[in-house]
Amino acid sequence: MLALGHNVWRVRYLTFVSPNCSMPISEFIEFSTEATTMPMIQVDGLQVEYTQTGAGADLLLLHSLLTELSVFEQVLPALAASRPSGVFPSRGIETSGRRVTCINLPGFGASEPAEFVSVADYADHVARTMDALKLAATTDVFGNGFGAFVALELAIRHGMRFRRLLLADTVAVFSEPARLPFRGMAEKVRANGMQAVLDTAIGRMFPPDFAASNSPVIEARRRALAAMDPQCFARACLALAGMDLSSRAREIRNPTLVLCGALDQTTPAPLARELAGLFPGARYQEIAGSGH
Repeated sequence: MLALGHNVWRVRYLTFVSPNCSMPISEFIEFSTEATTMPMIQVDGLQVEYTQTGAGADLLLLHSLLTELSVFEQVLPALAASRPSGVFPSRGIETSGRRVTCINLPGFGASEPAEFVSVADYADHVARTMDALKLAATTDVFGNGFGAFVALELAIRHGMRFRRLLLADTVAVFSEPARLPFRGMAEKVRANGMQAVLDTAIGRMFPPDFAASNSPVIEARRRALAAMDPQCFARACLALAGMDLSSRAREIRNPTLVLCGALDQTTPAPLARELAGLFPGARYQEIAGSGH
């Protein structure tokens, strides 16, 4: 990762590959740290913050536990851009773009808090939000971290509602020792607010060397984390701690790509590979040198 100053930072890309398609992203992606105002839509009485970029086939992006939708903002132009397609893609005879939708889950960003107690509750909410936003049944869904667990449940419960599934950093079930940090974070934020877990969260997201030399980026991310609703964050942590999709994941029929960093300690690569083996139409791709 390389810092670019007080308002943007950038990371080296990895080619984003989905079943039957590839979407290369430019070698460096710049991320803004400036606040912006997003549109809202009401879903079953809840205000949901979202963005939509581009036009064409629908792609829905779901954020992780320690981020919100702004984490995707600078990859949106690359994901939405027109690209060669058809029988002779190199000739550019046909082009197609994407309409990329990002949503903030309840309690994240400006989305209204909700008393969800399970990952399934979040998945049902996402399905209702897709309906409200009129996303087509041909939509592809990408989830990262917590968003990937929600996307897994979405495929189990509403698999006919979308087409392809792309998962980054997820497993079917956590071992008991791996559940403890989520329970610990939930206890801390309920007692002392989001400030109680900011250092832990930043440590999970950024290597120490990067954090030490890129204070504007770290402070921007700390501000975003601090703004999260602590009760919603705690409920999300407990939902992850109580989740077990090891049996029901076998029901998924969506073409699926499971991605995982080779150095991921939160959702280890062997368990991610095991997840990909649970249901037909899934394949696994490991990202060398990458953590969670």
